[in-house]
Amino acid sequence: MDTLQQSPSFVRQRRNWLRLRTFVLLRWCAITGQLVTLGVAEHILNLSIETALCFFVVGLSILTNIAAIFLFPENKRLSEKEIFSIVLFDMLQLSVLLYLTGGLNNPFSILIIGPVMVSASALNTRSMLFLGSATIIITSLLTEFFLPLRTQSGNILEIPEMFLTGNWVAIVIAVIFLGVYSRWIITEIGSMSEALQATQMALAREQKLTDLGGVVAAAAHELGTPLATIKLTSTELASDLEELPQLQEDAVLISEQADRCRDILQSMGRVGKDDLHMRHAPLTAVLEEAADPHMNRGKDIIFDVTNEITQAGAQPTIERKPEIIHALRNLIQNAVDFAQSCVWIESDWNEKSITVRIMDDGDGYPLHMLNRIGEPFIRNRGGIQDSRRPEYEGMGLGLFIAKTLLERSGAEVTFTNGPVSHDGTPHYAEVTGAVVQVSWIRTRLEERRAARAALGSNAPLEI
Repeated sequence: MDTLQQSPSFVRQRRNWLRLRTFVLLRWCAITGQLVTLGVAEHILNLSIETALCFFVVGLSILTNIAAIFLFPENKRLSEKEIFSIVLFDMLQLSVLLYLTGGLNNPFSILIIGPVMVSASALNTRSMLFLGSATIIITSLLTEFFLPLRTQSGNILEIPEMFLTGNWVAIVIAVIFLGVYSRWIITEIGSMSEALQATQMALAREQKLTDLGGVVAAAAHELGTPLATIKLTSTELASDLEELPQLQEDAVLISEQADRCRDILQSMGRVGKDDLHMRHAPLTAVLEEAADPHMNRGKDIIFDVTNEITQAGAQPTIERKPEIIHALRNLIQNAVDFAQSCVWIESDWNEKSITVRIMDDGDGYPLHMLNRIGEPFIRNRGGIQDSRRPEYEGMGLGLFIAKTLLERSGAEVTFTNGPVSHDGTPHYAEVTGAVVQVSWIRTRLEERRAARAALGSNAPLEI
């Protein structure tokens, strides 16, 4: 995945976020401030300014705002060209006002960076660069070309040349720094938002599959007795109709179709097991369920239970949460994809914690990216691609989804390269690749063994 700056879907959505009403309200605030400032400058500070021209320039903004109110609906979403036009007009309007009121000698000249801030958050890179460059050019021209500020007595108000140059440098730096900073921040926010949305979609999909599996499991449970009755009755009929071959064939066909229905329900039931009796399962059973889609992909997957029964007790029984299974499945998929021949899934527990490690014999994570694994949309530096997975440009979104889902369940996730083990000494000589360790506080993951009432019969589905 590329960074959000090159993420077309997000950029297109972001440009259509802003409403015309928002711009109209902001411009009314700016117009009010400009009128108040002009009034104070003329009547309180006794400055001699080109009042008519200044009010004419402000009047243009008033007219455009009034036109926008009457010509367009309040909920109109602005296109990129419309936003660019509005921002460019506001920048030129402010530039003319500064020209009429002392140029960079005017303390309000710093406001010229406002359009750049808006463009950084609402426009594409080309438009932002254009407006930033235009702002710097206009600021440079205002150092030499402007109508000086005068008092009523005719004295010219201007700051020393050194401060004027410093003011120009400060505005240029502010345009560049704040433009880049705003762009960077909005990119990070958008990237995280898009990644979290993908996480929620993945979790919703997993939940739907689990719910579907529950329906199938309930159907198999409820239909088991009728199918067994049909099977038994059809078999007896087939044996009693030996003298009537045509009817016997029909009875045999009924028996075969009953078997087929049983097989179909069993195969469908493998996908999801969220039956009332299966909402909790031993830790190793959950790990095996997570790894099941990748068992026949040409790589050996070895399950290693460090301690079946220890002083910490028997194997913990945990809740079969869809987000945990989906996240572990993502991590196992990543290990299988990059392993040479073998993947190890190690489970361990004690009185306080439960730990799962997923290891492989591949090349491991790039060392320069170890500290960034788990961030969305990161990519390999230099555009290096793995020959075994040419479609993968990076490890960003999948691992981000897995890490986010696991952390929401209370887990702590760490990414390292092998060989490594829980006690800091080599544990598997063949583990040369990536090692993902997931640790939970046992009480947060283990099934709560409070008195559980009998589940009773399956409740009817409400559709």
